[in-house]
Amino acid sequence: MRKLLLGIVAAAALIFGAAAPASAITGNYVEDYEHPYVGLVVFYDEAGEFTGRCSGSLLTPTVFLTAGHCTDDNATAIVYFQQDAGANYDPDTQLDPITGYPEFCAGDTLGEVCATSDELYNYGFDDFASFPNTYDVGLVILDQPIYLDEYGALAAPGSLDGLATARGTQEVTFTASGYGLTKSSPVAFESYRERLMASGILVNLSSANTDGYNLQTSGNGAGRGGTCSGDSGGPVFYGGYESNTIVAVTSFGLNSWCRGVDFAYRTDQQAVLDWIASIIGEDEFSQIEVVTL
Repeated sequence: MRKLLLGIVAAAALIFGAAAPASAITGNYVEDYEHPYVGLVVFYDEAGEFTGRCSGSLLTPTVFLTAGHCTDDNATAIVYFQQDAGANYDPDTQLDPITGYPEFCAGDTLGEVCATSDELYNYGFDDFASFPNTYDVGLVILDQPIYLDEYGALAAPGSLDGLATARGTQEVTFTASGYGLTKSSPVAFESYRERLMASGILVNLSSANTDGYNLQTSGNGAGRGGTCSGDSGGPVFYGGYESNTIVAVTSFGLNSWCRGVDFAYRTDQQAVLDWIASIIGEDEFSQIEVVTL
């Protein structure tokens, strides 16, 4: 499960390359203080062994949205909502003494900016076997509610459909947020373990790699940035930095070094929204803001 941390190339072959689960914000990024409901989530297997980390976003005080390949085969999780959740990580002790990342919620942070979970759900992700519909959505239900002034909103079903064929939409902006790697190359990688965000532009919604299920964006160019290992499951917002409307969760890239285009699994699908409602119940789902773009 180290793929969640390092973004190791997945087995499924794609049309233009190999899928690599995505993990961190790269390029022209800024620190993200706009989205306090975006958290750093760490996972453990049934034996209590650390398996990796991802990103995600709170939709209600207890419902945390992430990627299916993050929750897949894991038993428990801890979610940190500090902007610098792992910034003080000491490789010698393998611990951030300020937050407790990745072992526990430090001090009085439990139920304030940190929560545990033993209730994880996977929409149906199966190692990209059903590509391009990878079912790459997951839910983490928190043991302790995190009360905030604002939570992530979900786009209504089909919100992005009109962009698939419309002319002049290639400059549509999307913003990704997450805690992933900031620099990645064949010889070294670097992670600040901070919540960062960056904007990219629409590339495609209807290619063989997207086909109505995935959102393809590009972070190349002045003022833009992309995703990398550890950003998996983090929200992709429609619009600029101040947007809170989630249209997709960061899913994969086409190489291990976080270069080129990025892919996110669309959450503006009726089937995805129905699945979320089936897991958390209609009453809880009614608390989630669903936005018509």
